[in-house]
Order: sequence, then C-alpha cells, then structure tokens
Amino acid sequence: MSVSWVDRIKWTADGLVPVIAQEETTGVILMFAWMNKEAVKLTVETKVAIYWSRSKQKLWRKGEESGHTQKVKAIYLDCDDDVLLIQVEQIGGIACHTGRKSCFFNKLERDQWVVNAPIIKDPSEIYQ
Repeated sequence: MSVSWVDRIKWTADGLVPVIAQEETTGVILMFAWMNKEAVKLTVETKVAIYWSRSKQKLWRKGEESGHTQKVKAIYLDCDDDVLLIQVEQIGGIACHTGRKSCFFNKLERDQWVVNAPIIKDPSEIYQ
C-alpha cells in the first residue's frame, strides 16, 4: 500500500506543520503560519490558503475578515519533510494584519529592530 502524500509530512507532536507563504511573482516571504492535516487538505482542494490558528484552536481562512486572501499557486515540501512552502498570489497586496505587505518588516540594525516597510492600509480600515 502506498503512503498518501499527506502522510509523508512530518507533523509536530501536536499535529501541525510550519508553513511559509511566499509571493509567487516576487519571491517575497509574506508570512509564517501553521497547518494541521485538515488545513493542508482544504488548501489543496480549494487552492486558497487555510491555516490553523493556535491561539483560537480553529481553522483560519486567510483573509476571511480582511478580504486579503491567498490564492495558492504551488506547494513545496522541504528536504526533511517537515516544513511547507506555499507560493501564493496575495490578493490586495497585504498579508500582514498590521496593514503591510509582509509580516517580516522589523529588521535588526545595530542591535535594534527597525521598521523597514510602510503600512499600505491602516488596520482600523481593514478590521472593523
């Protein structure tokens, strides 16, 4: 009997896999999140990024409140079978709840974290 593609993934003890979301056209790393088996399967089926919220203990459909969904273009499994990279089309150009394109906007410079990306849209206008 062959192993299902989802069973090849090495899940954490709590049944999760780390996921990096990358903008397909630019290569920009947009965010990091977690998926459980259900989230991975739904993401593959719908071609829309669905994550697992550890804080809320439920599925989190990216953009369900903001409208900034992620259309999945490709999914990759790393060489150790324990991290997913999903290449996406970021709808609206905003992936971060702070209103920025990417969640990675704090850059370490001379022992200080410096914000190096502008807010595209005020979060109070996104989340009401």
